[in-house]
Amino acid sequence: MISTWRERKARRRACGKIPSLSNNISEQKMEVTIPRHFLCPISLDLMKDPVTLSTGITYDRESIEKWIEAGNFTCPVTMQVLNNMEQIPNHTIRRMIQDLCVDNRSYGIERIPTPRIPISSIQVFEILSSITSATQRGNHSECMEVVKKMKNFGRECERNRRTIVSNGTGSVLSATFHKFASVKDSTAEELLEEILEVLPWTCPLDTEGKSYLGSSESLRRMVSFTTSGSISRRRNAVLAIKDVLSSGYRRKDFAEIDGVMEALFKLVKEPICSTTTKSALVIIYYLVTSNDEKIKAISADMGLVSLLVEILVDSDRSICEKALGVLDGIFSVKEGLEKGYNHVLTIPVLVKKLLRISDLVTEFSVSALLKLCKNDENRDQERSVLVEALQAGAFQKLLLMLQVGCSERTKEKVTELLKLMNNKRNTAECIESMDFKQLARPF
Repeated sequence: MISTWRERKARRRACGKIPSLSNNISEQKMEVTIPRHFLCPISLDLMKDPVTLSTGITYDRESIEKWIEAGNFTCPVTMQVLNNMEQIPNHTIRRMIQDLCVDNRSYGIERIPTPRIPISSIQVFEILSSITSATQRGNHSECMEVVKKMKNFGRECERNRRTIVSNGTGSVLSATFHKFASVKDSTAEELLEEILEVLPWTCPLDTEGKSYLGSSESLRRMVSFTTSGSISRRRNAVLAIKDVLSSGYRRKDFAEIDGVMEALFKLVKEPICSTTTKSALVIIYYLVTSNDEKIKAISADMGLVSLLVEILVDSDRSICEKALGVLDGIFSVKEGLEKGYNHVLTIPVLVKKLLRISDLVTEFSVSALLKLCKNDENRDQERSVLVEALQAGAFQKLLLMLQVGCSERTKEKVTELLKLMNNKRNTAECIESMDFKQLARPF
């Protein structure tokens, strides 16, 4: 008979025993007796990385770290206030636990590996000091060795990564990237790639880090990285650019870099991974929602409207939100509207997205539809987007939006759209769409 999880945990609490880990002895009900001091007082599991606090009590490192990170500053067993948060590895207990596992390996119990000692804040400080010193001397070879060392530490465990990030690593690495961004050398290029691999850990960057990565030299180098090289190199460059532009910093300067729109368009048209595609769309959104109409016109002329409409036919929620946000921005200029009018799927896709997927998708769809319909007066009756929207079932969906509720800003746009469509209802049949019949709201 298979025991429940509660029964097994109660048995461990009472007897200090755990079931055999063997998968090969399924017919035997083997249990290995474990001394109570081998079990973590918090999780009641066999300790994998025992550490001792200032109170003298030993815990598994993962369990006690979660306890401290939750805002507790007392020992869970004695409830004494901890004099310090230092966790001293208990090598004696760890070796005894390993010996126990070896002695019972015939039951299928695997030996617990010797854990690596986590990196300390002092070690991180020393590493960052070495990087800063080598950067000031212009020694990119030495910088690369130290950055690789830091990256290896971060890959060992999540705790190391948190320690690295919390000690100002982002600003130091950004300064180093800025220093060598204009250096045309294979070693310097490899260093910049290594830095870009570590920088995503530190996002969002602080103001100092963004000031270094937002320099003209750094932005140009990152744009060049997005056009060639490995998938990780291109992805990391796009992620870094998105972080720099997220707070509105240097967007105008970035838009003026030669080939930037072409590079972003290629990342969307020829996706290398979903993360890169989404990040590229966010960057384009930052650019087309600015006051620079030239960027919006360039985006429309290079075929971005057609590409996004086709992507919207079958894409996930995140891609839909970002793609519709970009479309809404491009439709702010005449060139964008013309491209939207000329694509046969523009109106059907926008109407289909209403009241589907997410509230943000609906808001962007309404905004894009309104821009298209407001400029419909100068078009031929046969090519009227208002008539097309009515035939696709937009009128019913917009009425429903007013009933179920939406933001005040969206409500104003919906009301304006309904007024525009109402004037055309006599000349077009309002067909109830199939999407409307199967309507499912997320709330």
